[in-house]
Amino acid sequence: MKWLDNLERKYGRYSIRNLTMYIVGLNGAVFLLMLFNNSIVSKLMLIPSMVLRGEVWRLITYILIPPSASVLFIFFTLYFYYMVGTALEQSWGSFRLNVYYLIGMLGTTIAAFITGAGTTGVYLNLSLFLAFAQLYPNFEILVFFILPVKIKYLAWLNWVYIAYTVLIEPVHLKLAAIVSVINFFIFFWDDIIQWYKMKRMVYKNRKRFFDEVNKGKDRWRR
Repeated sequence: MKWLDNLERKYGRYSIRNLTMYIVGLNGAVFLLMLFNNSIVSKLMLIPSMVLRGEVWRLITYILIPPSASVLFIFFTLYFYYMVGTALEQSWGSFRLNVYYLIGMLGTTIAAFITGAGTTGVYLNLSLFLAFAQLYPNFEILVFFILPVKIKYLAWLNWVYIAYTVLIEPVHLKLAAIVSVINFFIFFWDDIIQWYKMKRMVYKNRKRFFDEVNKGKDRWRR
């Protein structure tokens, strides 16, 4: 992507290295605070009406809300997101990961202000997972700590979930789901088009092969 290459040449020095480490660490810190005061979440959520009243920190702090309130689940969830973010940074570099995350944040913020509904970083984290699955489709994780499953299959389930949300859920959730994958399509559009062209070529070649086989059978019968 030339536009991204140009941006990196100009602004790459401003990128935040180990971005995921900071986000995961702050999620963990907020989780510890929640153990003593669960109402802190309401002060961190992205709520447009409260932002307009001067609580501008909400434009950033919503990404610090932990994805779970379970002590057992939070450790593995944050570790998984750290692994995902680190792998993306190793593959793309710090700047591109920053841009990917920033696009996701902008989309989430715009969607929240359009609908007026409060939101957290759940869908934003989902976009990181989808990017990881696109780059490492055969990476395996242990579901329930016993069942090895390739990450691409879990990604398909997440795409189904997004489609279900867009079709069934209320408008604010529809929009949140749509904008959550804008960064994914911006970064992987060329790969998706290339994959589609390859599949189309394989289909045409296969069809041509079987057409020739059928013609040969017809000539033999005659």
